[in-house]
Amino acid sequence: MDEKLFDVGLAKRKATLGAEYVEKNLAAADEFTLPFQEAMTAWCWGFGWGDETIDAKTRSMMNLSMIGALGKMHEWEIHCRGALTNGVAKEEIRAIIHVIGIYCGVPQSLECFRVARKVLEEAGEL
Repeated sequence: MDEKLFDVGLAKRKATLGAEYVEKNLAAADEFTLPFQEAMTAWCWGFGWGDETIDAKTRSMMNLSMIGALGKMHEWEIHCRGALTNGVAKEEIRAIIHVIGIYCGVPQSLECFRVARKVLEEAGEL
């Protein structure tokens, strides 16, 4: 594992998802899952999110689109919270869900709306 990428990734991951959430996940990792947690932190968050070519807000919007298209709603919820942290407005989240509906189908957009409503209510945005 590249320690520099891990350190960059850990900082990016905490900035977007919250230090408490990230530390809880790392603390829960065991010898079976820790190598993945470390690699994902270095690769996804260090290499991917550490590339400053795309700002965090845009990257969050891209992630919501892609994760929504995949239908991975647990991850979509986590990244919906992170998107708010990165400055994505509820109107932008709604527009992203509209695009998901157009390209991935109405049932998937309804799932995204259900999760977004929960996240936005928890954040005091609704």
